[in-house]
Amino acid sequence: MAELNLTEQEIVRRNKLSEYEARGVAPFGHAFERTHRTKEIIDTYAENTKEELAEMNLTARIAGRIMTKRDMGKAAFMHLQDRDGKLQIYVRKDTIGEEAWEIYKLADIGDIIGVEGEIFRTNHGELSIKVTKYEHLSKALRPLPEKFHGLTDVEERYRRRYVDLIMNEESKQVAMKRPRIIRAIQNYLDGQGLMEVETPVLQPILGGAAARPFVTHHNTLDMDFYMRIATELPLKRLIVGGLEGVYEIGRLFRNEGMDRFHNPEFTTVEAYVAYSDMEGMMRLAEGMIESACLAVNETTSIEWNGKTISLAAPFKKLHMVDAIKEYSGVDFWKEMTIEEAKALANEHHIEVEAHHTGVGHIINLFFEKYVEDKIVDPTFIYGHPVEISPLAKKNPVDGRFTDRFELFIDGHEYANAFTELNDPIDQRQRFEAQLAEKDLGNDEANEMDVDYVEALEYGLAPTGGIGLGIDRLVMLLTGSETIRDVILFPHMKNKQ
Repeated sequence: MAELNLTEQEIVRRNKLSEYEARGVAPFGHAFERTHRTKEIIDTYAENTKEELAEMNLTARIAGRIMTKRDMGKAAFMHLQDRDGKLQIYVRKDTIGEEAWEIYKLADIGDIIGVEGEIFRTNHGELSIKVTKYEHLSKALRPLPEKFHGLTDVEERYRRRYVDLIMNEESKQVAMKRPRIIRAIQNYLDGQGLMEVETPVLQPILGGAAARPFVTHHNTLDMDFYMRIATELPLKRLIVGGLEGVYEIGRLFRNEGMDRFHNPEFTTVEAYVAYSDMEGMMRLAEGMIESACLAVNETTSIEWNGKTISLAAPFKKLHMVDAIKEYSGVDFWKEMTIEEAKALANEHHIEVEAHHTGVGHIINLFFEKYVEDKIVDPTFIYGHPVEISPLAKKNPVDGRFTDRFELFIDGHEYANAFTELNDPIDQRQRFEAQLAEKDLGNDEANEMDVDYVEALEYGLAPTGGIGLGIDRLVMLLTGSETIRDVILFPHMKNKQ
């Protein structure tokens, strides 16, 4: 067994374990029934005076972690922290008794205790609990970080999220807002008549998005599987099956780079609605985002990256080709050959790779260079070229483009949606084009999903579909600078 390299404080804390046991107290104790949480007490009695509280003669049982401790001979003040906040407690030897006082004296900052007592206001006006019963619940063998600095090393905050949540109120608030955002999205989609479903994480065929996958192996089946990069194709099978409106909130996995907007595993909501289209998905996107913003901020106006941004519907709409013309002066409405498009790319110092075989690929490269980072207010960029949209329906007026949009806010994509391609013959041809791209070196290209094409042959109703990134939305709505702030356990490199 490896030898423990303990600090002096850690040794002192471990030595107290035997003292607890000698007094018949379990150092890592038992259940404690609470009557209140701290915030409930603070909110309920915030306006009551010292005299009013004395007349009310209220008692409460609370439990939490000791965050401050100030001894004054035979009395002490502490702050107890639970999930919802902090509350001061006042402990006196003559009130809790000799035996409980001796147990209290063993307490350190970071220990978890339970108390019962009278709700009162101190002479300084602070709402507190005057303890009548004191119970040790769990010993902290490691000291918390120094209170004025907390856990300031960013890497350590992510590695030891449990300490981060204890010390940093902002981190705890983000963690608690995230499920409220997800619940708001669920409530909105449920209210639109959609049904929440679950689809497989392990998938035999790569599809539903352009991304590099994680690959794993199932021993019993002796088959390789991909960790899903999207939930799209299974969900659309359910529309074929007649469920008409479905959504899934779940983890996706992409074996790609990491930065402040990307993590190898992340959460999305994907929704598909029969008899809808791209326009219907625009309304759905506005509804989801507006509902989530109101749920956590009670307003649709947010401060983000030094800017005030309104998330109130309706959002701006701009065709991709018009956006490129506005910001670069290049007009891709004109019919042109791939050679002419490549020449334009060369003039504008845009690198074209071997698998960029269509004018649509060049259009997308121009958009990424000239437009993407210029968008601030929520904007639906629509009309993506067919070459980069293998699952979207062609525009009925101009078949070079699809009825697809991406939602951009302050230079970043938040949602991707389209009128779904429901022509099985066209879909097979699109998959074949993706296979050709894969052969030319595009490791993000979709594979041929024969079963999905067969599903379409049974008939897919005209359908709208959307995918929205939950993590990025949580960042936006909580003012978090990096995706690692909104994922409780982000992936990290091993310590050197």
